[in-house]
Parts: sequence; C-alpha cells; structure tokens
Amino acid sequence: MKKIIGILTFALVALSSCSKDAEDPVTDCLQDKLLTFDTNVACNNGATVKEYTFQNKTVFAFDPGVCGADLTTEVLNESCGTIGYLGGITNNDTIAGDHFGNTAVFVRQIWGN
Repeated sequence: MKKIIGILTFALVALSSCSKDAEDPVTDCLQDKLLTFDTNVACNNGATVKEYTFQNKTVFAFDPGVCGADLTTEVLNESCGTIGYLGGITNNDTIAGDHFGNTAVFVRQIWGN
C-alpha cells in the first residue's frame, strides 16, 4: 500500500509541475531520487523532501522521518550530488562550514508522507 501511495504522490508532484503557474519543476535526477527515497528509505510517516536556498544555491533535504533515532537527512544539490548529511547519532548541523539551520532559507516542500 505504501508503494501505491508513494507512486500516486510522485505522479501528482510530476503532473503539478506541468502547470504554467507551477514553480520550477524538479529535475529528472531528483525525481528518480525521490522515487527511490519513497520506496526504499523513507519511514512510514514524517518523511519529507524540502527545497532550500543554501550558500546561494538550490539544495534538497531528504529527511527520512521518525522510524529511527540516528537517521540522517541527506542534502543534495540540483545535480543530485550529496553535499552533506544532517542529524544522525552526532546530531550534525553543519554542511560546507555553515550551520544549515541558521543559513538555509526554506523554499517549498516537494514531498511528504
């Protein structure tokens, strides 16, 4: 059931990005990453993918949700390259020398369950 809901959610995100009034669509590599994230990584609830501006670049935070105490949020650039991880057992909050929570500017939520 989770896979069906995930696929429908993914399809809705993809279709909504076709609207003339929609914000910039998500790149193909990020759509592929989102599909893999939804089916293989994300917890059953609380998982999100959010877009931020960080260090004058667009980045995406893949937060797996609340099914593990030491899970990390992977932060990717627009080319799907990993630029760092937040949280985890060390509760990391720094990427490329900057405190993510203090400097990242939230743009939109791409996906959530």
